[in-house]
Amino acid sequence: MASMLVDLDVESLGSEVHKADKPDFSAARKLYSHVKKRTFAKFVASKKVPPICENSSPVLWHCCGQSFRESSSVHKHVANSHASEIHQLTTEMLDVMLHHQTHSEEESSNEESTDVSSWIPGASHVPEDDLIKGPGEVLLYYCYCQLNDPQIICQWQKELCLKLKLTGKVRVATEGINGTVGGTKTATSLYIKTMLSHPTFKIMQVQDFKKSEGGAECFSDLKVGVYKEIVPMGVDPDIISYTLAGIHLEPEEFHKEVKAFVENQSSDKDTILLDCRNFYESKIGQFSQCLAPDIRKFSYFPDYVDKNLDLFRDKKVLMYCTGGIRCERGSAYLRSKEVYQLEGGIHKYLEQFPDGFYRGKLFVFDERYAISFNKDVISECRYCSCPWDQYQLCSTDFCCQLVLSCTTCRERGLMACCPVCQTKEQNHSDVSSDGLSHREECECTMSRPRIPKDTL
Repeated sequence: MASMLVDLDVESLGSEVHKADKPDFSAARKLYSHVKKRTFAKFVASKKVPPICENSSPVLWHCCGQSFRESSSVHKHVANSHASEIHQLTTEMLDVMLHHQTHSEEESSNEESTDVSSWIPGASHVPEDDLIKGPGEVLLYYCYCQLNDPQIICQWQKELCLKLKLTGKVRVATEGINGTVGGTKTATSLYIKTMLSHPTFKIMQVQDFKKSEGGAECFSDLKVGVYKEIVPMGVDPDIISYTLAGIHLEPEEFHKEVKAFVENQSSDKDTILLDCRNFYESKIGQFSQCLAPDIRKFSYFPDYVDKNLDLFRDKKVLMYCTGGIRCERGSAYLRSKEVYQLEGGIHKYLEQFPDGFYRGKLFVFDERYAISFNKDVISECRYCSCPWDQYQLCSTDFCCQLVLSCTTCRERGLMACCPVCQTKEQNHSDVSSDGLSHREECECTMSRPRIPKDTL
């Protein structure tokens, strides 16, 4: 078991560690859940039996004298029989991460801090109340560009957002920047102006910042960090670069392509309209006649493409996502004959075509969960099947699944993502008798294929 701790990538986990002046129980819970999942996966992998030869037994895992052919079976066994070991390994890994983070911070404190004050706008002419009160909005943007020192950009973003009272999330990497921030319109206006005046980001334009109603209240806090990728696809940017992306189509051009595809779908077998978002995003809103993969996160997209390569071979692919960033590297990975991606994503499309071919809500990664450009409801309550598209978190502690449960069903106490979690909630048994928390992922995740095989 000690070898599992050694083999885990502490460096990649380090960015998840956040220290604060006061305890952040939400962040601590997410960190524990993240490390526990990594530890759980490593434990299961250690039980895998390599095939002796091509015609050897199909048994894939062996644990506690039992053989398992299905991943779901071995997962259930480990969760039920090795909970204490997983908890111990997770605790040890958290200690290793904390030591690593403390050491890194000590090293950083010994280095001379870079002065980024020249990149911070003077705001003496702006009343402080204008940065806190008044109409607000949320910005969504990204910029692929070479950053030689992402740490400096990260420091600048932190100071800039704090000065302007902005909340949200900003990811910085050597390949660029990706952010969504909320605040008053006075603050977001200053933020855009400052971004466009920075030497590195002068290549951006005002229209690169997508706007929607909201404000600082849409995010619980501000998180700015340096990562390997500005959108987590799980593939080295040096291997699959954004520079290999597909052909960009403006919303007007994309609308024409989708119109032709929808009208001629019965005869057009050489075109695919591909939604490269996660299943819970496309569930509440999508383009007509699209292919929406049943994947839980974007890091599964490369495996999805590999498993369904014959589906895309020699096809014309029209690809879209929320704001365009996932299409940049997603289209680069999808080595098809023709790949076209929606410039500015669904967000820009809906600004111009609210009654176009995209129906339903647009999922967003903040506490609003979705924004609306039309009145269509394409999803339903998981309990009574009435039209419903307003997400809320599963009511069971330590479960991070999103649930579509209508007002009537919620009043009846039906607020969990699946029968297993609903039972936990009713029995108030979120913590087992040995004092250990139940695993985060429940039946609705375990029963879904990680990488689905699709057909047209």
